[in-house]
Amino acid sequence: MSDNHPTAPVTDRAALRADCANCAGLCCVALTLTASADFAIDKDAGTPCPNLADDFRCGIHTRLRSDGFAGCTVYDCFGAGQKVSQDTCSGTDWRSGGEAAQEMFQVFPVMRQLHELLWYLTEALSLPAARPIAAELRAALDDTERLTRLPAGRLAELDVSAHRDTVAPLLLRAAALERATLPRRTKRGHRGADLIGARLSGADLRGAELRGAYLIAADLSGADLRSAELIGADLRDADLSGADLTGAVYLTQAQLNAAKGDAATRLPPSLTRPAHWDAAGPGAA
Repeated sequence: MSDNHPTAPVTDRAALRADCANCAGLCCVALTLTASADFAIDKDAGTPCPNLADDFRCGIHTRLRSDGFAGCTVYDCFGAGQKVSQDTCSGTDWRSGGEAAQEMFQVFPVMRQLHELLWYLTEALSLPAARPIAAELRAALDDTERLTRLPAGRLAELDVSAHRDTVAPLLLRAAALERATLPRRTKRGHRGADLIGARLSGADLRGAELRGAYLIAADLSGADLRSAELIGADLRDADLSGADLTGAVYLTQAQLNAAKGDAATRLPPSLTRPAHWDAAGPGAA
């Protein structure tokens, strides 16, 4: 398929969600795995995971956590896998090896970063309070989308960090405008804060600036996180049972997948309740 004819407009949120059925298992091959609490094995980039089946499906998908691959359950490519597989590389099968396969592996992490930016920009454009900068946000989204359509060779050489640096200030401005709509008493700055294991059960964190905060294993049960800015926040093992995350700004599926929650956790409509929440219940590993 030509790079001028993507499978779906990236401004459609569906195109920014992983579609494993239309991907060549790129996250299972292109990325490095390091034996740890998240991964049971070491694996070099470009080497297929031993659990990857011939049809590019995960052979232990339903047992990832119990088999020591919890890290796989919290990874999100933001739809980059199917984009690279079907559009950029026109259905190339990396199993044939050679330069085409290597190029595919090089392009995938670049595309993943671009699609993550598209997710954030799409959300920023949906914020009513960000209307004053809507034109700038739209221009940034269009420019990012244009980059996703570059030929593989040019994508592999793209300085995606430089592009991210141009987009980041806009995203932060949009979030600030959203937080400014809340009563002043509820706005709190915890940017990059060390809140590991913090006891925040029932806390009023409406509109809190939690950008890049370390909330690992924090107790956020019953907390009010409406309109809180969560871009880059580390929610691994954070207890979100009963928490209200409706309207949380820049919250991603990967962050939810890394946390714990229950049926009472309230989520933005763009995200889904992780399956392991229902299976394990709040407080489970």
